[in-house]
Amino acid sequence: MPAWIVVTPIGGQGYIFGRGNQQLSPEVIQAVGKERIVIAAAMAKLASLRGAPLLAETGDPELDRELSGHARVVTGYRAETVQRIAPA
Repeated sequence: MPAWIVVTPIGGQGYIFGRGNQQLSPEVIQAVGKERIVIAAAMAKLASLRGAPLLAETGDPELDRELSGHARVVTGYRAETVQRIAPA
């Protein structure tokens, strides 16, 4: 059975990896794969970013670049949006 990672950005900062999520090593994130990462955030939390992207700071600059781009963010029951991810 494949593993999944479910993360939520730090409010007002937007870090999905790094800062409060440092327990997930770059090796674990790479093993799980970008396609099995679920980002969940309330619309209010995304609005607090004021248009800034979500941030990835895994400790591996190459992985941070691989995670960058656009990703779906689950915002509620049957609700989602697309948010930009950038390396920190």
